[in-house]
Amino acid sequence: MDIDRLLRRSASAQPVIALAGLAAGAVFALLGWNAARDAVWAAVTTAVLAFTVISAARDAMRGKTGVDLIAILAMAGALALQEFLAGALLALMLTGGSALETYAARRARRELTALLERAPRIAHRLHDDTVVDIAVDAIATGDVLLVKQGEVTPTDGILVSGIAALDESAITGESRTVTIHTGDKLSSGSKNAGAPFEFRATTRADESTYAGIVRLVREAETSKGAFVRSADRYASRFLVLTLVVAGVAWLVSGQAVRALSVLVVATPCPLLLAAPAAILAGVSYAARYGIILKGGGPLETLGLAKIVLLDKTGTITRGRPRVVAVETFGELDGDELVRLAAAVEQVATHPFAPSILAEARNRGLDTPFPTDAREEAGAGISGVIEGRRVAVGRAGFVAPGAARSARVRAIETRTAAEGSSSAFVSVDGELAGALLLEDPIRAEAPRALHALRKTGIARIVMVTGDHPDVAELVGDAVGVDKVLAERSPEEKVEAVRTTRGAGKTIMVGDGVNDAPALALADVGVAMGARGASAASEAADVVLTADRLEGLVWAVRIAQRTRYIALQSILAGMGMSLVAMVVAALGFLPPAAGAVLQEGIDLAVILNALRALGGGRIVPPRLPGQEELAAELHTVHTHLRPRVEELATLPARLDVLSPDEARNELERMRDFLENELLVHERDEQRTAYPMMARLFHGEDVTGPLVRTHQEIARLVRLFSRLVDQLPPQGPHPGDLRDLRRVLYGLHAILALHFSQEDELYSILDMPSAGSRQSGPSASGPSKPALRPA
Repeated sequence: MDIDRLLRRSASAQPVIALAGLAAGAVFALLGWNAARDAVWAAVTTAVLAFTVISAARDAMRGKTGVDLIAILAMAGALALQEFLAGALLALMLTGGSALETYAARRARRELTALLERAPRIAHRLHDDTVVDIAVDAIATGDVLLVKQGEVTPTDGILVSGIAALDESAITGESRTVTIHTGDKLSSGSKNAGAPFEFRATTRADESTYAGIVRLVREAETSKGAFVRSADRYASRFLVLTLVVAGVAWLVSGQAVRALSVLVVATPCPLLLAAPAAILAGVSYAARYGIILKGGGPLETLGLAKIVLLDKTGTITRGRPRVVAVETFGELDGDELVRLAAAVEQVATHPFAPSILAEARNRGLDTPFPTDAREEAGAGISGVIEGRRVAVGRAGFVAPGAARSARVRAIETRTAAEGSSSAFVSVDGELAGALLLEDPIRAEAPRALHALRKTGIARIVMVTGDHPDVAELVGDAVGVDKVLAERSPEEKVEAVRTTRGAGKTIMVGDGVNDAPALALADVGVAMGARGASAASEAADVVLTADRLEGLVWAVRIAQRTRYIALQSILAGMGMSLVAMVVAALGFLPPAAGAVLQEGIDLAVILNALRALGGGRIVPPRLPGQEELAAELHTVHTHLRPRVEELATLPARLDVLSPDEARNELERMRDFLENELLVHERDEQRTAYPMMARLFHGEDVTGPLVRTHQEIARLVRLFSRLVDQLPPQGPHPGDLRDLRRVLYGLHAILALHFSQEDELYSILDMPSAGSRQSGPSASGPSKPALRPA
């Protein structure tokens, strides 16, 4: 057995031996057996001294120095001066302190340990209609795997059929069940919270999202922070100070026992106990909210940062396009256009396909499977749907012979100005309409950047490769201090290098092109564990929850952890120094000093463990908050396409017959009166009071209530105009007021929904301890808001 293994095995036994020896000596003292008493206490001291000498020698061979020398000198001095009780108390104090430090480390890394322990080891592979259990390392790309209820997905993949309910709290910190559908991607590390499902593996287990998180966690466990390394240096200086004080006390008083008392109250040093416990507790606490820090170094640097640089796509924006408008050019209405486009997109591989399919799902549309599908990379895809050939893509691809009409030119101008994209749709060669897509700004982004400034961040810069016009629009919307547009990866690195001269810098990104800048920054932060692995590997911090608020929480946790660590160190050192002075003056005998120092160590460690929680880093949660957030998201997603029609209907009125126009206007009136206004009233009744409780009565929804009143006024005005239309439909003169109200409703509703989405994103934050109490498999309770 090697020495290291011997030391590890003896570590748990030493406190027991020391306590038993101290107690036995006390019994012998009561019986008057003084010789036996002294012999037992001397034996205990000698045994612990021997192990301490061996451990200190091993550390010295590895280049580590610390305050173990103080403990060695104190126990040796106690034996030499026949202060056997002090020696036994020192032995118990030293071994008990080590045990306490070990407990503190385990307690501090509990969130990290939980992530490691839940990694699956067995997978169920489907082969010839049978299920075969295999090791996760044997999973190959393309395997179809079965995940039973309560099991963890072993690798990343795509759902083969049906739907699946997933608890992703372990990797995102969000405890709400996520429902995915056939063809959707799923991440490893997600727990099946519903019925068994099958998925096709897209990566090997060692290349999966969860495997990457596990590697980050292992690195976090073994990394030592700069603050801890500084503590080691201070400990060496404290050792010198202790020896000087002990020597002076002995020299001035002529009593070696005073020097022994000084050594006793300086053993062990609170500095070495406080810093590692606090830093490790902070790293573990951050993991609870989906923030994986690669050790203590990034945590400490985050607490000192003053400048933040952010990429745009996938960081300030979601990085996932969504359909924001549907333009129709002929007889097809918006729903039919989306249905046909989504049907073809089921077999497409381009990035817009998932967004168009999601839009059809949000509208509750059935999508038949296409036949004779043909895709041209970079141009579009076509296929036969219900006997008609439908094409989706560039205008020149879907309708090669069609002239560029004013509507087409208007869409191209709009998308160029807004930085959005378009997918034109044709049916049997005739241009039928277009789907407009954009990468939306994260609802929480403006509030998150404002919260960053409140933590002490002095400057926020957006660095992006996008065109300046688009970048400036996004930058103005979220409130950054400066926009650096059209920056290549090399120029992003130069921006980080230039900014670092003004203070500690955080760089936030999510793609491969951000990796060099993330690596150069003082702290690189990767958004989302599902993003590019290069970004996650280059970054010092990974926000697995893929929410910008995670950066705010990371900075707050870092600042609080640094404060607690420094507080523990200064308090412990201060109390030890006072005790050393009292001991040097002869007012603190060795035995009493040992008991006092043990109390100091205990207080220091318990204070350091405060970094495990508290501090109101994340707002408190209310009963039903997550369910309400899910309902609000569902309802807004369902209403948004109809709200967008408020902007497209005025243009369509020109091409519709009077009778068709009247039908469309009446349909819109019914939607506004029977769905939109009903939703607004239910929302004001259920969501707004909860927001008031979250903000302790602050009137955060007052402006929204006034917006509701204006929406209701415009709806009444629109209904009155529709009611006054002649039976045969609107005359050209009727359309001016109708268009004015429709455009006004669209403008106010678009702003209103944006404001509500930002405010309601607070309801959707991950909750503390979500991994311990995940959501039920049954999903959210019955909605209080009525989906339209």
